[in-house]
Amino acid sequence: MRNRIRKLSHDFFNEAIKIRRHLHKYPELSFNELETSAFICSQLDRLEISYKKGFVGNGIIARIEGRNPDKKLIAIRADMDALPITEKNDLDYASKNDGIMHACGHDVHMTCLLGASSILNKLREEFEGTIILIFQPGEELLPGGAKQMLEEGIFEDVVPEAILALHVQPDIPAGVVGFRPGKYMASNDEIYIAVKGKGGHGAMPHKLVDPVLLASHLIVSLQQIVSRGTEAGIPTVLSFGKLIANGATNVIPDEVLIEGTFRTMDETWRKEAHRRILHMATYLTKSMGGDCDIEIRKGYPALVNNEVLTINSQKLAKEYLGDDKVLDLGVRMTSEDFAFFSQKFPACFYRLGVGFPGESEPAGLHSPGFMVNEEALETGIGLMVWLSLNTLK
Repeated sequence: MRNRIRKLSHDFFNEAIKIRRHLHKYPELSFNELETSAFICSQLDRLEISYKKGFVGNGIIARIEGRNPDKKLIAIRADMDALPITEKNDLDYASKNDGIMHACGHDVHMTCLLGASSILNKLREEFEGTIILIFQPGEELLPGGAKQMLEEGIFEDVVPEAILALHVQPDIPAGVVGFRPGKYMASNDEIYIAVKGKGGHGAMPHKLVDPVLLASHLIVSLQQIVSRGTEAGIPTVLSFGKLIANGATNVIPDEVLIEGTFRTMDETWRKEAHRRILHMATYLTKSMGGDCDIEIRKGYPALVNNEVLTINSQKLAKEYLGDDKVLDLGVRMTSEDFAFFSQKFPACFYRLGVGFPGESEPAGLHSPGFMVNEEALETGIGLMVWLSLNTLK
């Protein structure tokens, strides 16, 4: 079976390139994946795979039944949306949609799932159970398509015993994959603070309550929550990437806006850190004569891979690719809304290398220069089939 899957993946490779390049050429933003959804439906129609569409707007749920379909059910997920980034790559299939790019590899994710669907459908008389295919919208934008698909009841009638998903990784070479059992990716919360004071002429600060100074103190002080409040062993990040003090060289504004992100891997600490951020922001600004409005928008939870499923999947990957093609991954402080699935069902979220040989510093995810080595498609499709069939066993 392993050699059959390898051959079928190789045979599908040229078709996979066509699919991936089409998807890359016509990216769509989160929850606006209308044409992307229509294209996926056309591919499923061509493969004669049954599906339902319209979940959270553009989501699709397809189904491949083997012999004895009620014996066991697993799911595989791919996300569909692109990012508000202008592509800088000089490619004949570069994005045609201004200011939108598949800079996170979701075009690859969809292609791998479509390729795996084609092969699994051909093999449906040779396995027992059912495989659910999830094409999910809106991974890149809170509250996330995964959460909303679950709330719409995509698994009301059936409960998967396992759910799998891959994600591209540019600093891993094509042909190589990576796994991490247990805690893998961080939760992600957005912080919005409006620091309020009394503006005026920069030459007369004694008559003002300077919100720029308040905001500066606040940003530095909030770092103590991470450096002094976090228990050792709990990965935590608090970063501020946006600061708007819309004054001038000699004008101090009335208000300064701050935006940032808080990430961690422990739900108890996450809740406590939120409380401390709110408390410090409120009372530090008041102690300096100002005030603030603060909002913490709770985002995706930490992504936790099921230990047994992921360890087994890593062993299976070594059987399919060889030991030297399978890596142990470290913790990542980026986030993923697949975490909502991992809270509900045994999950395995693994990495697919898409790097080029000899490339020391590839453009990263969410970068306008992000590039994919398309040789990775054959690996991604074949391994997805191999993991799915063995997980069904």
